[in-house]
Amino acid sequence: MFTLSCTTYGDKGSIPPKYTHHSIRGKNISPGFSWSDGPFQTKSYILSIIDPHPVAKNWIHWLVIDMPFNTREIAEGASGTDRMPNGARELMNTYGEQGYGGPAPPVGTGPHPYVATLYAINVERLDLPRTASLRQFQTAIAGKILGEATLTGFFEQK
Repeated sequence: MFTLSCTTYGDKGSIPPKYTHHSIRGKNISPGFSWSDGPFQTKSYILSIIDPHPVAKNWIHWLVIDMPFNTREIAEGASGTDRMPNGARELMNTYGEQGYGGPAPPVGTGPHPYVATLYAINVERLDLPRTASLRQFQTAIAGKILGEATLTGFFEQK
């Protein structure tokens, strides 16, 4: 079974403050992820972290594309460094920054879900610009998904 694990928080768990965005005094450290049992015909993997909360409106926190089929993890703190998987490309997040942008939900809006989805796709590379929108990303992967695995972390600013 295709599974995704976060090495820094569990599924349905709370995201520790050090992974939050620097705009709320977090360290903006990208979480670590690992996975197993991807579909046999996988040519590459994609990781997205999206906040679907009604206030956030599908805020992109991280889009990583073009990870080779034999990749099995992204190390904690790898975003923006040479520790990213070989060949992986980090796209812009909704903050307008390339790479990981941690949670920073508005105060008083309750817990926000940060949905991490790992897609196994049937192509080695996606033809997407660094500034791709969520809609462009969704269009680019349509019809290419062989499997997906998700987990959700929560964060709230009180």
